[in-house]
Amino acid sequence: MPKLRPAFELDEFDLKILEIVQQNNQTPHREIGQQINLSVPSVARRLQRLRSSGVIAADRSVLNPDSLGTRVTVIAHVCAENEAIELLDEMRARFKACEQVQQCYYVTGDVDFILILCTRDMAEYTALTRTLFFAAGNVRSFRTFVAMERVKATLNVPIG
Repeated sequence: MPKLRPAFELDEFDLKILEIVQQNNQTPHREIGQQINLSVPSVARRLQRLRSSGVIAADRSVLNPDSLGTRVTVIAHVCAENEAIELLDEMRARFKACEQVQQCYYVTGDVDFILILCTRDMAEYTALTRTLFFAAGNVRSFRTFVAMERVKATLNVPIG
């Protein structure tokens, strides 16, 4: 996702609204207005502007993987064989298209990509390694880390 800068400056009301909806995006406008001393129409206008400008990128429900049966969280460090831009772009596209990849980062350092994956079990992850890393090519090596416990998982952005 490209970096977006809003065409407007975020004021204190915007930041307070973002704090609230980042915790619960179904908080009623009336409740937000009461918390930050704004009218309901003003809260609604600001939220619409924050969404249309891309400051609020999405409104989604966060699912508990444990409630959907056994799930395994895997962190994979992936090193590219060749760092030609078109080959890296192909890897990005492949990782982005894989539904089990929850997060993908192109990073500096000893590895090129860090992936966070959610799979039903290790057998599913093993099958994914064959398609994502072996068959598709341009992967020199990868290291797998299996999460033993989900201590904290969030995409919240610190505000203020």
